[in-house]
Amino acid sequence: MNGPIRKVAIAMFVAFAVLLLDITYIQAIAGPGYRDDPRNPRLQIGIAGKERGLILDSGGVRLAQSEALEDDPKLFVRVYPQGDLFAHSVGFTSSLFGDWGLESSYATELRSKRDLTISDLIDALLGRDLQAQNLELTLVTELQRLAKEALGDQRGAVVALDPTTGAVLAFASTPTFDPNSIIGKSDADAWQELSNDPAEPLRDRASRQSYAPGSTFKVITAAAAIEGGVAGPDTTFANPAFLELPGSTSVIRNFAGTLCGGGDEVSLREAFRRSCNTVFGQLAMDLGPQVLEQQAEAFGFNREIPFEWEALAGVFPDDS
Repeated sequence: MNGPIRKVAIAMFVAFAVLLLDITYIQAIAGPGYRDDPRNPRLQIGIAGKERGLILDSGGVRLAQSEALEDDPKLFVRVYPQGDLFAHSVGFTSSLFGDWGLESSYATELRSKRDLTISDLIDALLGRDLQAQNLELTLVTELQRLAKEALGDQRGAVVALDPTTGAVLAFASTPTFDPNSIIGKSDADAWQELSNDPAEPLRDRASRQSYAPGSTFKVITAAAAIEGGVAGPDTTFANPAFLELPGSTSVIRNFAGTLCGGGDEVSLREAFRRSCNTVFGQLAMDLGPQVLEQQAEAFGFNREIPFEWEALAGVFPDDS
């Protein structure tokens, strides 16, 4: 083989190798991303064509269900019987906007596998259950309703936990939205309206919004004092109506600007019961930031929260 022909052959070989690698990358690595992109019309057909299991609260109340279309019983639409009550926890599945919330976290388990995809055929050959699976939650509908009513028109969140098991009993974020309004193929305008709303109803304020802990941090301060041997439940402290902060002109005051109780001194037990700002402010300064940080991290600050979806972690700021 002469030189020019050899060079052409090598060039063609390299070109085919590059093409083969590119095709392999697109199909094996990037392929799932293209397949699952909400803009993929085949995904829309797949979502509509697959039945999903029920999502139930702890008492069996239906929070999400699939209903067959009247004109084509083989196609399903997702319905949320409780309207806007569980929008930020249950989430939604939409042919336009994908999956959110638990509908996203448990999409694989919820969707029926009675299909002709390769993965579904493999599941069938392995004898796995192809039916849509139901999802039962620890949420309690009545508690959820009470939490939403308590929030009213405020922007905020309420999360109620079972202290013995950590089970989530209520998970409310307001303002909220009705997922039934954005699951259709013609609901882009409704989504755009929600996205542009200055009240941000799409924002999950229960798990993806950070807040100052306020008086709840007194639990950590008290625990640090007791575990460190600095104070016990009956240790008494000065009981001023206000506390000057060092290096600042600001002061901390108790609720209503009065003494925390009737006397000049108050026990840690009573200060905790009454949530005395001045007592806990002074105690926190006495303990120092390193002790408080160590105790805060024991309570879960500065680490990832184990949850069904990514949630913002509580942060204890460093000295800088």
